[in-house]
Amino acid sequence: MSATTAESSELSASAAIPPPRRSRVLPIVMLAVGLVFAVLPFVDLPLPGVFTGPLSSPGTLQILAIGLVFAGVAMSYDLLLGYTGLLSLGHALYFALGLYGTNLLMIHFELSYVVAVPIALLITLVVALLLGSVAMRVRGVAFAMVTLAFAEAFHVFVEADPARISGGEEGLSLAGAQVPDLLTGVVNTRWVYWLALTFALLSFVVCHQAVSSRAGRVWQAIRENEDRVELLGLIPFQFKLLSFGLSAVVAAGGGAVYLLLVRGATPGSASAVFTLNLIIMVVLGGLGRLWGAALGGLVFGYLQLRLPGVARSGVFDPLPAWLEGPLTEPLFILGALFVILVMFAPGGLASLPERLGLLRRGSR
Repeated sequence: MSATTAESSELSASAAIPPPRRSRVLPIVMLAVGLVFAVLPFVDLPLPGVFTGPLSSPGTLQILAIGLVFAGVAMSYDLLLGYTGLLSLGHALYFALGLYGTNLLMIHFELSYVVAVPIALLITLVVALLLGSVAMRVRGVAFAMVTLAFAEAFHVFVEADPARISGGEEGLSLAGAQVPDLLTGVVNTRWVYWLALTFALLSFVVCHQAVSSRAGRVWQAIRENEDRVELLGLIPFQFKLLSFGLSAVVAAGGGAVYLLLVRGATPGSASAVFTLNLIIMVVLGGLGRLWGAALGGLVFGYLQLRLPGVARSGVFDPLPAWLEGPLTEPLFILGALFVILVMFAPGGLASLPERLGLLRRGSR
């Protein structure tokens, strides 16, 4: 069969897959949300109990910026799990490659941050395509285990640091000399915040365009029935690898921005725990909905950073000892919220408006 004939058969096969319904309202809403977040550094409004300082304070902007990075990385993982149906337990590897790769390029090659980031993304893409082509020879649980093995191998490598380049358990401090002055120092926290916001918005645009494309239609068909997609004349391996590579690059971009926020790289960014956190973010927000995954990442980032302070504030001291102990553990509160949400709103936070609407109509 000639290349032209093969391409035409592939196009006709993908045409058999019904296109998803495109929402014209969602991009407008996301743009409006982005504009609201963009002006927060100019708002001196205090929110007692929510943040320790006003919205424009460096501490508040730091929390929001980390939440925005998690929102972008959660959307990248939703491409895999929510749209393509691939349960990867090693997505932290690509986040860590963006984190470590950018920092190592600045340290050992004395590249500026602006130059190091795209090189780190390119390296991540190559690694993702190589490892993905191996992992996708299997499906289901086997695929999850292979991706976990790759990520854990990298985690062990950077933690043990046999080559003495990754800093070992203590990690690597940020190569501040290679970072633009506009992105360093507490007084410039708003610029790092805007960079995190830009990353989150770009992640949404890239992921939204991807899932709305012909390839995105095939991803969703693979999620529902991969064998049927193959019967239609398409090659699922190619489309799955495309989803895998794109999600890895977006996650690496999040790692590069996260590097500026935490001022360094640590082995925990490559651990299986971080991937499990990504799964929680996506399920918490709403699987298969990009804005839901973004919301889940933002909420998770906020709770992860604020709950330890709440636990240390003594607000739980009047409670009985058997209840005070668990409530002072942030992971316990996060786990309890996750279980409650899964039980009563399986669609995540994104499904709450629909459920409330159904309850309202039912009460009428």
